[in-house]
Amino acid sequence: MQKLNLGGRWELSLSNGARCSGTVPGSVYSFLLENRQMEDPYWRENELDALRLITENDFTFSRSFSLPESFQGLKKVLLHCAGLDTVCSVYLNGTAIGYADNMHRTWEFEAAEALKPGENTLELRFVSPVRYIREEVRKDYVGGSSDAMVGFPLLRKAHCMFGWDWGPRLPDGGIWREIALLGVDSSRIEDVRITQRHEGGRVFVKAELRQSGTAEARITLTAPDGSETALRPGEETEVENPLLWWPNGYGSQPLYTVRTVLLENGNEADRDEKRIGLRTMTVVREKDAWGESFAQCVNGVQIFAMGADYIPEDNLLSRVNPARTRRLLEQCVRANFNSVRVWGGGYYPDDFFYDACDELGLVVWQDFMFACANYHLTEAFEENIEAEFADNIRRLRHHPSLGLWCGNNEMEMFQATGEYDGTPRTRSDYVRMFEHIIPHQLRRLDPDTFYWPASPSSGGGFDEPNSPDRGDVHYWEVWHGNKPFTEYRKFFFRYASEFGFQSFPCFKTVESFTEPEDRNIFSRVMERHQRNSGANGKIMTYLAQTFLYPGDFDTLLYASQLLQAEAIRYGVEHWRRHRGRCMGAIYWQLNDIWPVASWASVDYYGRWKALHYYARRFFAPLMLSCEEIGETAGRAAITDEPAPVETSARLSVANETRQAKDCAVRWALRSADGAVLESGETALHVPALQSVWLDKQTFEGIDCLETYFSYELLCEGDPVSSGSVLFTAPKHFHFRDPQLQAARHGNTIAVTAAAYAKSVEISSPDSDLVLSDNYFDMNAGTVTVEILEGDPKELRVRSVYDIR
Repeated sequence: MQKLNLGGRWELSLSNGARCSGTVPGSVYSFLLENRQMEDPYWRENELDALRLITENDFTFSRSFSLPESFQGLKKVLLHCAGLDTVCSVYLNGTAIGYADNMHRTWEFEAAEALKPGENTLELRFVSPVRYIREEVRKDYVGGSSDAMVGFPLLRKAHCMFGWDWGPRLPDGGIWREIALLGVDSSRIEDVRITQRHEGGRVFVKAELRQSGTAEARITLTAPDGSETALRPGEETEVENPLLWWPNGYGSQPLYTVRTVLLENGNEADRDEKRIGLRTMTVVREKDAWGESFAQCVNGVQIFAMGADYIPEDNLLSRVNPARTRRLLEQCVRANFNSVRVWGGGYYPDDFFYDACDELGLVVWQDFMFACANYHLTEAFEENIEAEFADNIRRLRHHPSLGLWCGNNEMEMFQATGEYDGTPRTRSDYVRMFEHIIPHQLRRLDPDTFYWPASPSSGGGFDEPNSPDRGDVHYWEVWHGNKPFTEYRKFFFRYASEFGFQSFPCFKTVESFTEPEDRNIFSRVMERHQRNSGANGKIMTYLAQTFLYPGDFDTLLYASQLLQAEAIRYGVEHWRRHRGRCMGAIYWQLNDIWPVASWASVDYYGRWKALHYYARRFFAPLMLSCEEIGETAGRAAITDEPAPVETSARLSVANETRQAKDCAVRWALRSADGAVLESGETALHVPALQSVWLDKQTFEGIDCLETYFSYELLCEGDPVSSGSVLFTAPKHFHFRDPQLQAARHGNTIAVTAAAYAKSVEISSPDSDLVLSDNYFDMNAGTVTVEILEGDPKELRVRSVYDIR
């Protein structure tokens, strides 16, 4: 088979007469930005001008190419389009050869009859996606999230491109993945499916091949050490000395390569390569004392899933590349993630996303691309989505990181309550799509991967889809419901796949989209870059419950990030203390699609918020945490009639490794200046994959405003986890000035404090930093951290004491 890559320089023309050239893969916005024919859509309110360009104009991408002599005379030539966004008519030398209407599919069109020797002209004529959904919704209304544009469910395009409660309305379009001519002059590989069987420590691999002809097939399994084993198509072969693939934190990630080559007359006709990991993966659901378990199980080991929800990394898809995606996923591993959930309102990520997850040990919860909407299952829509499912199941099923398929985001839950203008028809079509069509496709194409009908769900059939005792849960009473952080401790979810809290990005990121006069959280520009209605005010409401009023804009940004981090810490530490009952904490969300106030722990530019450093600690394989009780839990308001308030602390050690650990736990009750009032040390044996409680300690008669509790976990003499808690809100605690100082010594930074300092932030105005720890608590003394990324010349340091 021959291939002519048609990427590179193309021409773009808009129906308003604008023309320019640019690079494919690319889009309307990427072309116009490259040629300075539009302003940065992320700057201030430029989103509105960018939206008008797409709303008012159709657009055509075109190029000429010379047909190689080797293609001439071939009976079968295909135009292969790995990604067309979205409604597009394809013309070759003026002849219509195809039509596309789904950005999630791979399209191939017969091109041989339209080709000619020499120069050829290819045109892809796209319809405005905004006008398309506007016209379609008049014909057949279906509802969806009010944060997106009306009619968005009617187009198989990343839904969030039409807006979301964290993203702009920038429904870009174009040729977003590879485009090429394929000259089929021989047998072609149509499908290679690889399956495994594990039995008594032995592993058997089978490769099933489907090809267009009758070529000789040679299939080879290459082990990580380079040794090769021949596989016979359709037959099981035992793997010698099999090396198992494990999620991050449980073992290594050895990868094997399965290479398939077709030979005709001794010449290579086609080839395919896939990397696999030897492992079993499923979800265990068993009745127990609390309801029904929901635990991901790898190689027979039930893991506690720790991670976040992934959304598209940019509204301009041409900006997403292997290096950028890998860096983001590496930051997940640095924060001790073992899992990531691909949310269903975006698109199925590129192959390099899954390749990186395979290498890094990140288990992928993979939604199909349906979210917060209703759909009408017409005959044409059914045919379209079935092809979409087949394309993506075949593309992704071999990845060892693929943990499960999930039908959709939040649709079962809202169908059950009639949300989004649901009707009996949308409810019936929902069942057909997610409880019949997708399971049927998976039984045919990927029966070995676990399928879950929706997130959240208890298993389908509208049976309590957000039950706390079964399946997975989206819990939003903290944040959307305005409940305090302590509310998390009332629930023992089996698997929390969404829960979150917002914050603002750091000052450097805010500078990227504002003028100085915009830097007030209630300015028009700051509210444009906050897509959850009223959320800036909500942050201030939570801030009023927790901290003193910040004296300047930058301190407010810092305080908001501490709120976010503390909220998620409350939930995750609580659920890890109850490992076995709860088996997953996937917070919303990992990343941003543009510079914005949001639930992300890593902002649009890859800068870590406080939450990501907190995650590094609360997702640590060995983690010591404290369940404290004080004023915040025992007294609704400080103006209540005075009464005794319990002040206690109970420590717990979570061991998310496959080895038992012998540890020492040290604790101290301290005065505000750091002096030790009481202390203790306990030797502890923590079995593998368990959490162990220590005895509760009650401190009667202490002054909550002057006393805090610190704790530290040591393993083999080395500190591996530490923290502190207050018995009152930080705004009421009598912090002393810690007189923080920071000094760089090569690749380390030493921070000294004269008194207790909470949530110590180290930053630099001249360098983006990633540190081994940040936003940490410290007693009086010195803490040293390692510089992992960045080269700071100037250092700044602050703590909760400075929020005033």
